[in-house]
Amino acid sequence: MLGTMRVPFLILAPVCVFVGVGTAYWQTNDISLAQVILVLIGALSAHICVNVFNEYFDFKSGLDNITRRTPFSGGSGTLPSQPGMEKKILALAVASLTVTAAVGIYFVWLRGWQLLPLGAFGLLLLVTYTIWWVYNPITCLIAPGLGFGVLMVMGTHFSLTGSYSWTAFTASLVPTFLVSNLLLLNQFPDAEADKSIGRRHYPITIGRKNSSRLYGILLLLTYISVLAGVFSGLLPRFGLLALLSAVLAWKAYRGARENSENIPALTPSMGMNVVINLVTPVLLGIGLFIG
Repeated sequence: MLGTMRVPFLILAPVCVFVGVGTAYWQTNDISLAQVILVLIGALSAHICVNVFNEYFDFKSGLDNITRRTPFSGGSGTLPSQPGMEKKILALAVASLTVTAAVGIYFVWLRGWQLLPLGAFGLLLLVTYTIWWVYNPITCLIAPGLGFGVLMVMGTHFSLTGSYSWTAFTASLVPTFLVSNLLLLNQFPDAEADKSIGRRHYPITIGRKNSSRLYGILLLLTYISVLAGVFSGLLPRFGLLALLSAVLAWKAYRGARENSENIPALTPSMGMNVVINLVTPVLLGIGLFIG
């Protein structure tokens, strides 16, 4: 069952929470460690939930049997090798969804109803991502970024402070663009298999080459968000630390452009993309704490 959680990739949730904790600390200079831990539990359970639901629905659709797996895409392969675990996997997805909902309800009670719309939308996204959002290229692109960026960062900020802020929104744009990019590049190896079951994401609808250009645009928007936040005063000057990953981002973009149709050669860029997704928000979070 651990395979369906995709444990090695669960580090993304704490990284995104770290950004929200950073904005809360920068604006209040006072956060509760116990509340941070509770937020982290909710975020991790949400990440587990979407991973497990994804594994379950990919197995039910038959996609798992035809997809081309890489170290960064294509699922864990757990259910095709152990189909008898199907009901247990579904139960795990529902259990993790319940934990996420319980944490959210607690913070709605603690901080106020204003968290409810964001939390309700987040829960809906967890359940419907694989069965609805992936069948339209626009929603397929924005959904991952919304979940790990705007929803997770701003949800963390509100849970710790009791209010929303433009600082939290601006900071959330970094993981928003990056995580959408993470899924975009990871769809390159899956294009043919995904198309066969009716999915419609950009590597299918506009091709891998054009999608690599879109990948570059989203990377650029990531760093523009940081610069805009700092120069507008919404982020501290130390937020510019996030720009340190730009060199790696350029290498990943070049690799994606040059190897968009050569999946084995693209794999190193997919690995760099994962590193960018982890390092950039951490650097931004550090900048918020220092600032």
